Amino acid sequence: MAGDVISERGLLFLGSRMRRLGERMQADVARIIEQAGLPLQPSHYPLLVTLAREGPMTIGAMAQALGLSQPAVTRSVARLADLGLVATTRIHRDQRHKTVALTEQAQAVLAQSAATIWPRVEAAVAEVCGDGAPSLLALLARLERGLDAASLDERAPSLTVLPFSDDLAPAFHDINAQWIETMFTLEPTDREVLENPRARIIAPGGDIRFVAAEGLGVVGACALQKTGEGRFELTKMGVLPEARGRKAGEFLLRAMIARAREMGAETLYLLTNARCAPAIHLYEKVGFAHDADIMRDHGARYVRCDVAMRYRFPA
Repeated sequence: MAGDVISERGLLFLGSRMRRLGERMQADVARIIEQAGLPLQPSHYPLLVTLAREGPMTIGAMAQALGLSQPAVTRSVARLADLGLVATTRIHRDQRHKTVALTEQAQAVLAQSAATIWPRVEAAVAEVCGDGAPSLLALLARLERGLDAASLDERAPSLTVLPFSDDLAPAFHDINAQWIETMFTLEPTDREVLENPRARIIAPGGDIRFVAAEGLGVVGACALQKTGEGRFELTKMGVLPEARGRKAGEFLLRAMIARAREMGAETLYLLTNARCAPAIHLYEKVGFAHDADIMRDHGARYVRCDVAMRYRFPA
């Protein structure tokens, strides 16, 4: 059975996942409305409630108030007019100046809905969400505010992930040697991996990726070292100082997590040191958690290791 790539790729397909979830919930609500004997669709309710709260409005004003496209609102208004739930008057020839108002029939439909339909829907959603309902609503509000402030295309960093090649092997060595020697001492296991990346990482079934920043070239590197069946260590991750502030590390880290899943990782872990506090904060942010078993089983690999973390793959 094929995997669910929409949920597996997390943030990448978040829009598609939300749309899929919305369609599923809308279909469930439509059945509740049908059981009540009303000819409405769930998408009609926000428009009707807006008119009930604000009074007669133009289609353009409704589109702005609901954050929907004008063609979508126009189609809904036409359907509601056919059902006798809204009445329209045109002040000008321009369709945007068509004023829409609720009819008495709509007022009765809203009263019935408030009494018999909405409580059922709200109770069902609350049961599904459980204690997480307030957090979910707060997160959705944050997402909407963030997109209002800047769209995804405006926020997308000018960064690119590059695959391993022998031409980039020196960059893998130099980027990692630089940060390790700044804080620690290169250990024999470091030198063996950095000087022989194809033999020590690629050939046994691992992978190495790089991140390039516009105007700077390759600024970061990270490896997935296979340590067993379905088991990978995320290792040798470094970003050049001149690229910090561009979120190149987080960009590369998320790409490596996605790559690990593609490679069939069941366990993804890393070993680090408590002195690397900013890096540990980033690891926690993307889903790694401190793990005593990983420390016990793998912590002795580096003298400097006093922190071990395991990635919590989403269910």
